[in-house]
Amino acid sequence: MQQVLTRSPEQRLQQIDRARRAVLDESQPPHEALSASWIERSWRRCLSSGLRPEQEVGFDVVPPQLQRHTEEANHSLVQAARPVLEKLGRAIVDTRYFVILTNAQGVVVDVSGAIDRSDHRADAIARIGVDLSERSIGTSAIGAALGELRPVWLHRGEHFFSATSFYSCAGAPLFGPDGRCAGMLDLTGIEAVERPELKHLAAQSACRIENALLLSQPHRLLVRLNWPGHPLGFDADGMVCLDDDGWVVGANQIARQMASQLATPARVHIGDVFGLPYQILFDAVLRQEPTMEVPLWSGLRLNALPMAPADAVNHMEAGVDILGNGNRPLKDVETALIRKAVDDARGNVARAARLLGISRATVYRKLGNGKRH
Repeated sequence: MQQVLTRSPEQRLQQIDRARRAVLDESQPPHEALSASWIERSWRRCLSSGLRPEQEVGFDVVPPQLQRHTEEANHSLVQAARPVLEKLGRAIVDTRYFVILTNAQGVVVDVSGAIDRSDHRADAIARIGVDLSERSIGTSAIGAALGELRPVWLHRGEHFFSATSFYSCAGAPLFGPDGRCAGMLDLTGIEAVERPELKHLAAQSACRIENALLLSQPHRLLVRLNWPGHPLGFDADGMVCLDDDGWVVGANQIARQMASQLATPARVHIGDVFGLPYQILFDAVLRQEPTMEVPLWSGLRLNALPMAPADAVNHMEAGVDILGNGNRPLKDVETALIRKAVDDARGNVARAARLLGISRATVYRKLGNGKRH
């Protein structure tokens, strides 16, 4: 990327042209490095699949039945993304770039921004249902973001087909609450000034969409996370949503990077992530506790801010009497929760420990009872 910043626009295009001739015409390694190694890999995939740079590109729309299915399957994604897309479109209105949202297969599900419909090059790609995957339009930020699963930047002739060499685009993948790729966000310009910084804007906006998609999931508790010393309440937070019993129903990518247990596709209980009874998180909401420190089983610690929607608060208040209504110390609340779990398990400490997501030794230590059941 350093080459993108230090070369003049003319030198940059000449560099890309030399790389194209080496790889696409002569099947040789490029004499000069491209802005990213994945571009050459994508070019070679296109060549090996029988595509040629001089071919026409159809920008085909998927069949009507598949388009209806795509719209239904991605309704939540579109709803979560629309406010972000509208603001993003206004932010880049003077740059000659516009916004495209695709699903995980590269099919356009929404667009935003200043799109010149009189320009067939803009209209061709900014249509709901058009297939912009690598197999359809060759190397592009759309296919790359979905294939590489990281933010990318692509300028002019770095696209595979000659017919797409006037586009410049930034792309970032979008991940759903389950951690799987749900689509991608693309910022595209036509014969526009190269702006690699748009890769950061795409990634930041993708994060906001992911958070909105996560919060649209049914949940009883939201836990915002960040490392000690970093403020909570912003887009950079890790976010985990829990059900009534402390099971994780969704998490954003930041949270998955903070706690390795959240990166697994398997169902996870928050007790396997935090080294404390999950009920303490719910109680913190009822008691309007400020930010609390939570231990991870790895030995690291995070700051956590438990939050709940209004209906979750009402739901939890039904069980608040077991803890009392006074401002009791957190240690006393924790002990009360553990004692109740043991009582509910009819004295079976092993079962209570499993329900709480902690070890039996922790139960004994917290209750100050050396007796084994």
